[in-house]
Amino acid sequence: MSEFRKKVEGERAYLLRYATLQLRDAHAAEDAVQETLLAALGGEASFAGRSNLRTWLTGILKHKIIDAIRRMSRETTSASEEEFDALFDQRGHWIEMPQAWPDPDACLDQKQFFKVLEECLDKLPAKTSRAFMMREHMGFETGDICKELAITPTHCWVLLHRARLALRLCLEGNWFGKT
Repeated sequence: MSEFRKKVEGERAYLLRYATLQLRDAHAAEDAVQETLLAALGGEASFAGRSNLRTWLTGILKHKIIDAIRRMSRETTSASEEEFDALFDQRGHWIEMPQAWPDPDACLDQKQFFKVLEECLDKLPAKTSRAFMMREHMGFETGDICKELAITPTHCWVLLHRARLALRLCLEGNWFGKT
């Protein structure tokens, strides 16, 4: 086994965690990682060590994730989001005001926070979660998200707004609200 192959395969666990967080489907994540590893091994000459191996592999994986999201969005339908509407009255005001958060910067430093955040992301409808992750984690612009998920900008903004609301409620109940 070549040294390059050993290094590439050594990044598999990291890539799988990354893909699973993005896709929320273990089988799709495994497929994306396998495609990434195959592409990397086939493109060893194009790597040439000009960047960090993990960075290069993550770049390849991002493209594979986008392809997987496209496939999945064609196969699934949008889930109902009525539960989010129940948080507001007819005038659009909160039915119950959200709790104030204690020093969020200190909480972000804790690994446990990210575990709770991941669990909260898993509770979101698939398209809502994808839009949020593409925007906040992968840094996509609204137009790119719309193109990838085949939605309008207005729908994208609604998904992002609802994702933030749901994550806020989930984090208040499962992280910030705990004593």
